[in-house]
Amino acid sequence: MVNEPTKRFEATKLRRVADAIVSNFVKYGVCPPEMHLLTTRGRKSGFLRTTPVSVLDGEHGRYLVSPYGEVNWVRNLRKDGFATLRQGGWIELVSVLEVDSEEAGAALKEYLDDAGRSAIVGPYFEVPPEAPVEAFVAEANRHPVFRIVRSTTVRI
Repeated sequence: MVNEPTKRFEATKLRRVADAIVSNFVKYGVCPPEMHLLTTRGRKSGFLRTTPVSVLDGEHGRYLVSPYGEVNWVRNLRKDGFATLRQGGWIELVSVLEVDSEEAGAALKEYLDDAGRSAIVGPYFEVPPEAPVEAFVAEANRHPVFRIVRSTTVRI
């Protein structure tokens, strides 16, 4: 794995179809507990944008991790600082704060410690899951991490 180049995220047609299928399962609550639908307001259009994400419930709090780098939901969150997380019949209104590289490194390591996540998003990281936290701190500038600082959950 060391000699393999890091994959670059591309929103292909297959990826969009897979996201739509996963989104429908998450919408009805038929998913792992960490899966949610993240809805942000588009930074240019103002339209609501929804994508499935895996929320990290870590030792030091809850985090939104972008394993694919600086994608559109990251840019939208940076502009607004708030979003909604939906799973089944529950919607959680969240306020987020982007963390520094030290905190992000620890969160990234914990994020990849999960074997299921590691199998899917591992190729997008330059460091293997078993690497020390310092390696993840160096990689943190490529994978934005947001700490959920405030949330309110409502039933729909």
